[in-house]
Amino acid sequence: MPLYMDIHNKVDGLTPQAVAGAHAKDLEIQGEHGVNYIKYWFDEGSGKVFCLVEAPSKEAAEIVHRDAHGLVADELVQVKEGS
Repeated sequence: MPLYMDIHNKVDGLTPQAVAGAHAKDLEIQGEHGVNYIKYWFDEGSGKVFCLVEAPSKEAAEIVHRDAHGLVADELVQVKEGS
């Protein structure tokens, strides 16, 4: 399955609790779309968030974020895992 990194450039009011809550909402509905949100990283100071996701398509990954919490990524890039 394709692997993607999504990038949120500026999430207003970003806190560790808020990003954890949004990720939990993704996990609740991801199965409905054949998606697997694997891990996320964030920088509270800049408001940047990065999410690693397996998805059958970019659109499927976007639908999960949109339906779960409305925070759609600014960029979504297909990536390949290195060693």
